[in-house]
Amino acid sequence: MSNGPAGHVARSTVRPHSETSRRPSIRTFLHTVDGVAIDSVYNPGTVVYDSSPPPSRDLVFVVAHGFTGDVDRPHVRRVAAALTRHGAVVTFSFRGHGASGGRSTVGDREVLDLAAAVAWARGFGHPRVITVGFSMGGSVVLRHAALHPGADAVVSVSAPARWYYRGTAPMRRVHWLVTRPAGRLVGRYGFGTRIHHRDWDPVPLSPVRAAARIAPTPLLIVHGDQDGYFPLDHPRTLAAAAGDHGELWLEPGMGHAEHAADDTLLARIGDWATSRAG
Repeated sequence: MSNGPAGHVARSTVRPHSETSRRPSIRTFLHTVDGVAIDSVYNPGTVVYDSSPPPSRDLVFVVAHGFTGDVDRPHVRRVAAALTRHGAVVTFSFRGHGASGGRSTVGDREVLDLAAAVAWARGFGHPRVITVGFSMGGSVVLRHAALHPGADAVVSVSAPARWYYRGTAPMRRVHWLVTRPAGRLVGRYGFGTRIHHRDWDPVPLSPVRAAARIAPTPLLIVHGDQDGYFPLDHPRTLAAAAGDHGELWLEPGMGHAEHAADDTLLARIGDWATSRAG
């Protein structure tokens, strides 16, 4: 969930640099295998002429945002800007979000959106693709890695381990938003998110079962100890399912998803991806 999450709001520590190279981004609509148009942006790596190493030309990050986010949200753009210091970045709006077509299925058919974005990223000639997902996007990158192998490493931030979780007040509000007609109206007009009215049928592969199926792909699970949506049994369950190919970072003082992921954490994620994806 990416709008108004619990915990602290991360503030950018990256400052503009007079000698930062600025190459143009590319924006287009991709089409999924089920015919949904997905608003997508490609940003090449940003070279900063300071003590930082240059971004890898081999590496591209594909960022999967949280529920109610989209490619133009400031917190999504901040994540993209931070990761361009390590490689190229593809961001996109899930179906039902922003300018993309279709309706949100809250993590089910969104794996097809991610698959289209990963294929597009590969088309730029980057041999290594790292998927990075937040909250709902965190569950999507896990399921994508299990069902559509193709990522060289996976980073799942603030993701649930299981479906239908209602153990916190924020998640009870999310369930109202998704399951009630009045909630879906609030989603459309309050958050710019069009939510499908149909229940899952069948219920998609759960994140925890997906985590157990993606070996030997390197997996990083990141979760804040102040996450107001999903308590710490979720990341611990995911890490246990992942086994030896998974790594767990429990972040002190961190809240939920993109808003709470500061630039220091994003830099560490970029360093991890650079060292693991090969």
